[in-house]
This record gives sequence, structure tokens and C-alpha cells, in this order.
Amino acid sequence: MPVRNLCSIDKKSPCVLIADDTLIAKTCSKKIEMVHYQYSGNELDVTAGIGLVNLLWHNLTTVESIPIDYRIYDKDSDGKTKNTHFSEMLALAKKRGIIPEAVVMDAWYSSLDNLKSIRSHGWVWVTTLRKNRIVNHNKQLNKLDISEEGTPTRVSHQ
Repeated sequence: MPVRNLCSIDKKSPCVLIADDTLIAKTCSKKIEMVHYQYSGNELDVTAGIGLVNLLWHNLTTVESIPIDYRIYDKDSDGKTKNTHFSEMLALAKKRGIIPEAVVMDAWYSSLDNLKSIRSHGWVWVTTLRKNRIVNHNKQLNKLDISEEGTPTRVSHQ
């Protein structure tokens, strides 16, 4: 798929924003800037690499996905966490006029602060939650009775 300019995104089309991070493995490198030991989902272990936080715009009508933002995760140089980058990318997407149906991400980004950040933009979120996550003030998610229609829950501080 060819790379397109952000201006070519149809902001009126229904879309979701997809946040994810990846590790560009640099296992044979010894002294490359921005290379740190980080957890790799592909390797299921800690490995040397460059961390990248990505934000994709996904058109729900055409099923087209376009990267709209990315940040290199290098806490040593800028002091920012992956969650800080995530929050900043969402704020910039809103400033650019993108109004998603939802923000979709994995459990890594499901901290209460991130969920509140998404809600502050007037957006909803879709994510997985760890089974031991506390919801509805005092229940673990894995002990909650969930009906076929779904069950409204409130995510609590951990």
C-alpha cells in the first residue's frame, strides 16, 4: 500500500485509532543510540532494540489503515514513557480533527490514566484487560458475571 499524506485522510469517514508498540530488534548491536533492553512480544523475552510507539488511522468503510503518528521510545533522551507518548499522540490526533469511533489498543495501554485521557477527548476505548484487573470498585474481572449482552463495568485503580 502506498504511503499517503495525512491531508488525504477522510476525516468524515468512520474510523478507529489503533495504538500499538513494536520493538525493532538490534540483537547484534553493542553501541547504537536508542537501543535498550525491552520486552519483545515476538520473542516473549527481553531483547535489545529500538522501541516504537505507533498510532494508525483505520477507515471502517474502506478498511484502509494509515500510520498517522509514531514516537521513538527512548526514556534516556526525553524522559517520556510509552504512556506519555500515547497520550500526546491522542491529543495531536484530536488537534488534527480526527474523531474516531473508538481508540483500540492492547492491555499495555489500559492504565486508568490512559483510559481517562481517551475519555477526556470524548472518545471510547476498546482493549483487553488482564483477568486480575479490579473493576466495579472491588471485583476482579475474572470473577465478574458477564451476560451475553455485555456488562457495564467501571475500571478501578490498581
